[in-house]
Amino acid sequence: MTKSENSYYNGSSMKALNIVPLSYSLEALEPVISRKIMELHHDKHYVAYVNGANAALEKPEKNREVMRDFSFNYNGAKIHEIFFANMREVRENNLPSGKILEAINLNFGSFENFQKEFSLAATSVEGSGWAVLWKDTENNLTVGQLEKHNLLGLNGMTPILVLDVWEHAYYLDYLNNRAEYVKQWWQVVNWDDVEQRS
Repeated sequence: MTKSENSYYNGSSMKALNIVPLSYSLEALEPVISRKIMELHHDKHYVAYVNGANAALEKPEKNREVMRDFSFNYNGAKIHEIFFANMREVRENNLPSGKILEAINLNFGSFENFQKEFSLAATSVEGSGWAVLWKDTENNLTVGQLEKHNLLGLNGMTPILVLDVWEHAYYLDYLNNRAEYVKQWWQVVNWDDVEQRS
């Protein structure tokens, strides 16, 4: 397929997605997130999104079903890339500092207020989805939910911190105790990555 034939929206061509490797080992997030979860999550679920997006790009006809498959898989791949980059090895008293802490305090009053609001968003997603810290075009921050990651690209809003609360992200470690997963996850947030996105 030539570049001109691989057109998706409005005649613009897109390159195939590449699988982004983790910047840490599969066991680096233990005991918060087990190696088994990370192996399934990155090497199976995430890779399936990348492959699904690329398969949709290869289809010559871009009908509604193909567009839906592309949107679901492309955004699934991209939000997982943010999710994996948003994490690092476990750190005690893992708190933000610098610019990102200033922005959080400005928009939420305190880190504690933000953490409570974000955790509530994560635990209260109906079914499967995501908690998201968004940045708008004026660098204001807001917390929201994505019940389907098809809507990752909201106009003027950029996700800078995301938490996957689909069951595949935690069930093997926490069973149906999503609240405990969310509580423990704060230990592995990579605030350096979040600040770079803010």
